[in-house]
Amino acid sequence: MRVVFLTHNYPRHAGDLSGAFLSTLAQALVARGTEVRVIAPSDRGDVGDAMDGAVSVRRVRYGTPRQETLAYGGTMAEAARTVAGLRGLARLRRALRAAAADEMANGADLIHAHWWIPAGLSVPKGCPFVLTSHGTDAALLNRSAVARRLARPVYARARLVTAVSREMALWIQRATGHWIPPEQVSPMPVETSRYSWSRGGGGAVVVARLTSQKRVDLAIRAIGVLATLGARLPLTIVGDGPERPALELLTAELGLTRDVQFMGAVPTSAIPAILQGADLMYFPAVAEGFGLAAAEALMSGVPVIACWDGGGVLDIVPEDGGGRRVIPAADALADATLDVLADDQRTFHAREAGQGWRERLRPETVAGVVEGWYREALGE
Repeated sequence: MRVVFLTHNYPRHAGDLSGAFLSTLAQALVARGTEVRVIAPSDRGDVGDAMDGAVSVRRVRYGTPRQETLAYGGTMAEAARTVAGLRGLARLRRALRAAAADEMANGADLIHAHWWIPAGLSVPKGCPFVLTSHGTDAALLNRSAVARRLARPVYARARLVTAVSREMALWIQRATGHWIPPEQVSPMPVETSRYSWSRGGGGAVVVARLTSQKRVDLAIRAIGVLATLGARLPLTIVGDGPERPALELLTAELGLTRDVQFMGAVPTSAIPAILQGADLMYFPAVAEGFGLAAAEALMSGVPVIACWDGGGVLDIVPEDGGGRRVIPAADALADATLDVLADDQRTFHAREAGQGWRERLRPETVAGVVEGWYREALGE
């Protein structure tokens, strides 16, 4: 079987974080005998590597280098609110569609479109395709009537629609009327063999892109609340993004510059080592599509504190034992922190939950699920 991954986000080179989980899935599918070819956009004129291991990658140009800024930066939704951004999206859609049509004409069996916008919108008419929503595209349906109107025909045309969390499946159903059965809800894979149990001792950690949706300020404020109670706890923030200057300023204003460390972005391969020293993870994001970092923490035996409005991360974080769910407030995160650190069974429960996620997220396990989707979509 030959499958075309159609996406706006795929690693441009070894170690690139952008769409890294798609690379993991593609490699696992190839190992099981499925041929995978990837169509993704160029990045500011850079077409990246032509091969990702055994996976062929085709980068399409959709403008001048200065115009090719829609993919890889996490700013596509914001760009769609401007005239220039909409023009860029139209160019990107045409380029993706032309390349997909070419691949289908040359013997591909099926398109796997990742995110309904722009990939789902770009699938040529008449081509069989599976559509997977990963988070940002489904969240867009919650807040934009225009997005809902655009998305409904895309979801209706797909032979199979999948989502990475139950929460996201509900978002799609509410917005488009398309019901996603439980067997079509599956997170994307992770190289679970990289994770070993944490030894602790390093305090709290946040692993996130620093955007407003991730609400990292709540974690910093929680550290401030703990400090006022005389329970100082170091916090390591892993990741970068547009909110970093404001978060650094908040840290200084609260007098926490010795307590909070900003590591910046690191390769995905470095995350397991960072989690090796963590005592707990804060995951305060709102309306998360899945929440991979939380699963990574549990796979390292690190308890996770999340918020009740966290969306898909609630599929991962238990209410007690290996995790806590709280209202999105610094005081609530601080209280949960004290509760977790006082629980002498926290490591046992976190490891128990983590072992389940290690098995579920194994690339071989997820690839087997995805192959089943492909067979169903093709009527086999």
